[in-house]
This record gives sequence, structure tokens and C-alpha cells, in this order.
Amino acid sequence: MPLPGGPGSLRAKSTAKPLDTFRSVAHVPGMEDQQLDQTLIAAVFNQAALRGWADVNIAEAARDAGLPLGQVRARFPGRGAVLLRFGVMADQAALAAGSSEPSPRERLFDMVMSRFDALQQHRAGILQLLRAMRTDPATSMLLYGATLRSMKWLLDGASIPSTGIVGGLRVHGLLALWLYAVRAWESDDSPDLSATMAAVDRGLDRAIQAENMLPGRSPAEEAAAVFTDAGLTDDDAATEASPPEPASPQPKPDTPPI
Repeated sequence: MPLPGGPGSLRAKSTAKPLDTFRSVAHVPGMEDQQLDQTLIAAVFNQAALRGWADVNIAEAARDAGLPLGQVRARFPGRGAVLLRFGVMADQAALAAGSSEPSPRERLFDMVMSRFDALQQHRAGILQLLRAMRTDPATSMLLYGATLRSMKWLLDGASIPSTGIVGGLRVHGLLALWLYAVRAWESDDSPDLSATMAAVDRGLDRAIQAENMLPGRSPAEEAAAVFTDAGLTDDDAATEASPPEPASPQPKPDTPPI
């Protein structure tokens, strides 16, 4: 007679089938994670476009897209996970877009615009998200941290240092530029996003001016780095204090990060 819990016991026999069933539900062969992510993200933003971000339901979006609920649950426990994954995918496309440009400014310009191309693919749903974030502090804080990480990745991808006190100012400055450009993108109905491109271009020009004010920088040196205060002095750069609010470009206070 087999020992309790041994290979031949009722317990072992009873748990084998449910485990196999769980595995088959949790992952569908042939459905790659990236394909599932892209499909689910599109379905979520389509749903947001129809009824607003606050009423988005991931399970309903998955069913509408014909996705397996078990696999979606494993990868997207909540709406925040959808936004974080979308941000990572936008960063991946952006980092690839700027890799061939010769100068840091051109690389950064192409990467920022590539992120806007990602937003443009789900424009109606993201506009609903932006509206909802103005009264949704939890989502705003989540995306603030995620967008700050994205800005650091873009600077690193453009070969612009992003560490230390000065690097931290650059990261926050690029975030200010991003929010400034998001404001332009919200009202930009042109097919080529010309108003958004102009906003990014202006922001980078101002960033270069701010970069050249740093100690040890040559006025002729080209770099696409943005600062939270265009009037930064030597003493300011040496302090450990929190960076000031961005002076240029200055987004409107109700512009949420994404």
C-alpha cells in the first residue's frame, strides 16, 4: 500500500490533472508574449476610447480581443500593468529609432518622436487616459515614476550622461520637455504631427542653451540635455537639494505624464 502523499496515493493522483489543466489555461501554445501584449494593449485603449479610462475592464478587453484570460491574468494583474508594459514597448521602439543618428540631439529628437508615434497608434484611448489622470492621483504617480525612468533610458540611449546631480537634472529636464510636447500632441491633428515635432525641436534648442551654462561645458559643444532651470549656476549644480520646477519648457500644471 502506498504511503500517504506518495506517487501512488490519492493525493498525488488528484493533483496531477488540475495542475495540467492550470498550465493549459495559463499559456496557449503559439501565442507569444509580445503578440499577446500588443493585442491586449490595443484592446484596452480601444475600450478606453469608447467609454473612458475609469471604466476599462481588462477581462472584457481580453475577451473582445479573443485572448486567453488565464494568460492575460498572468501578465496583466491590473490596468497599471498595461500602462507600464506599454511604456516599456514605447521605449524599446524609441531606443531603436535613435541608434543611427550621428549627434546626441538628433538621436534624442528621433527617440522622443518615436514615443509619440507609439502614442499616436492609440490616440483616442490615450487622450481619455490623460483626461482621467487629472482626477486619478494613483495612476498619475505610477506614470510619473515610469516616465522618469523612460527619460533616463532616452538620455542613456542618446549617449548623454544621466547619473549624479547634473544627470538627475537632465532627467527631470527631459521630463519637462516631454510634458511640454504632450501638451502640443493633445491638440495636434496633423497627420505628420508637425506641431508636436515643432514643440520637441524648441524644447531641445532651449535644452542646449541650458546645457552650455553648466561648468566645464564648451559653448560650441552640441548636446541635447534639458534642465529644470535654465539659469542653473555653479553653486546650484553643487547642491544636493531637490531640483527646482522646470523653467523652460514649462508645461501647464494639469499636464499628466505618460
